[in-house]
Amino acid sequence: MSLYAIGDLHLSMGVDKPMDIFRGWENHVQRLEENWRQLVKPEDTVVVAGDVSWGLDISEALPDFQWIDRLPGRKLLLKGNHDLWFSTKTKVEKFFADNGITTQEIFFNNAFRYGDYVLCGTRGWMNDQTDKKVLSRECGRLRLSLEAGKKLGGQPIVFFHYPPVYGSDECPEIIEVLLEYGVKQVYYGHIHGYRIAYAVNGERYGMDFRLISGDYLQFRPKLIL
Repeated sequence: MSLYAIGDLHLSMGVDKPMDIFRGWENHVQRLEENWRQLVKPEDTVVVAGDVSWGLDISEALPDFQWIDRLPGRKLLLKGNHDLWFSTKTKVEKFFADNGITTQEIFFNNAFRYGDYVLCGTRGWMNDQTDKKVLSRECGRLRLSLEAGKKLGGQPIVFFHYPPVYGSDECPEIIEVLLEYGVKQVYYGHIHGYRIAYAVNGERYGMDFRLISGDYLQFRPKLIL
């Protein structure tokens, strides 16, 4: 049993939003499926760190969820900035149940036990974005996730869509919560193209930060545990 992670699938099977217009994204769905099936076994877990589907509502995203469901493993999905299909966790879970989506679950103010670890996460926020209300909300959701993990027991591993650190920049409010809960491993997506050069892959504040956006990983899920 293994744990993998990857972000930014940017699937568009129900809408006209091709990604192969961007360098590095050529045939990305085919490449992702081949790599996923090569690596991931039915008993494994894959965290998908946001920007799952370009669907503007959940019905448009259904073909993408059905495609993900056919891949091996249990999938834990985070909301990304482009996941406009997400309304509430309850509505998404009902939609999954009504449409036979059985291998996917949602991160939202909750946590998942994984052996001696607990998997926590939220969308996050970047320091160069000035909406303090959204930042406060994301800090609250992170805290709720970590509290849920604390009740489950185990060392937390945290997943974001937005990077809490990027280049010389950082989001101090989110860093403060991570430090409070003794987090040591942090994974994030969102960063693409030339911006990858400024992504933090290494230690800050005693935590190990790692980028897991799909194009950075060349659409090969990253082994975490």
